[in-house]
Amino acid sequence: MRTRSVLLTTAVALVAVLGSGGCAEAAAPAASSAPSHRDLPTSGRPDYQLGGGYTPPSGVTIVERDSTDRPAAGKYSICYVNGFQTQPGTLAEWERRAPSALLRDDSGELVADPGWPDEVLLDTRTAAERAAITQELSRAIARCADRGFAAVEFDNLDSWTRSGKRLSRSGNLALAQALVRLGHEHGLAVGQKNTPQLGKAGRQSTGFDFVVAEECVQYDECSAYTEAYGKRVIDVEYADTLDRSWASVCRLRDRPAMTILRDRDLVTPASDEYVFEHC
Repeated sequence: MRTRSVLLTTAVALVAVLGSGGCAEAAAPAASSAPSHRDLPTSGRPDYQLGGGYTPPSGVTIVERDSTDRPAAGKYSICYVNGFQTQPGTLAEWERRAPSALLRDDSGELVADPGWPDEVLLDTRTAAERAAITQELSRAIARCADRGFAAVEFDNLDSWTRSGKRLSRSGNLALAQALVRLGHEHGLAVGQKNTPQLGKAGRQSTGFDFVVAEECVQYDECSAYTEAYGKRVIDVEYADTLDRSWASVCRLRDRPAMTILRDRDLVTPASDEYVFEHC
């Protein structure tokens, strides 16, 4: 994560599926068991509105907002859920509802993201802990579907890289499988967030439908996403770190077609800090 992006009926089945361990523990359900979802369009103009919803600029066709917000009317709407860490302000709720889902060190202290100390890492090490996370996040996923979002993306898939070796790639991918399955059961397309090191294998093992990347131009990572997802890639560059002109970004032939420039805090147009550009 390079910026802060802010069903009980299925729980028994999820625990049974997750109990077998390993990356095969959340095999995709049969096609007939889940409603169909609308895939992310392969072209269009996205906007990334995690700092608060506002009327999309002219020409915008795809809008991502937080799960606590409402989808943008008439747009392909993506719902943001922090899938592998707690969202700011929700720690007390996690401690009350799913304390075993929170990662702790050997002394029992909560393990926070070094870059965002108000976000605690979720514990993906065992099938039981992953089931607890999935059950807790099922409420946000259901809310996304009920409010009319077409898709959901889960942030911080790469949390294992910030866990001090407590978490593993395989544990996070196992949770990703369960979350993808749950999203599909609610009729939502499901997006990967960042984590270019997964390549094509990541998509194949999890079932993600598209990807939202941050700064893939800045870090020369775009091909890792386009090789896996083709045209279903949204890239968000940030004005405070981009080390080249926006015009030069737009001239790049290997960037994702749906690349935009935003301000780091994703503020609304009412703020002087607001930035929104597109190619």
